[in-house]
Amino acid sequence: MVLSDDKINHLAHLLARGLEKDPTVTLKGQPHEILKEIKCLLIGELKVDDAIDALVRRKLATHSRKIFEGTPEWDVLYRKYLEEEMRKRRR
Repeated sequence: MVLSDDKINHLAHLLARGLEKDPTVTLKGQPHEILKEIKCLLIGELKVDDAIDALVRRKLATHSRKIFEGTPEWDVLYRKYLEEEMRKRRR
């Protein structure tokens, strides 16, 4: 996970405040329950992102020719595989 607990907490508070200010949104539940749910959703999305990243890195590692991380070729292939996996997840 890339974000610390403090950063996740901060983002959850920002999202909750934004939702509270939005006149088209009606929040049901206590503020602490809403924050807890937002945090769970953020953590879940971060775990999915981590899983996709690991999958893409495994794909890159299976190439017959070693592709070194940080090279332009690695960056292009990483982005390509990442976009493919993200499209698969959205279906």
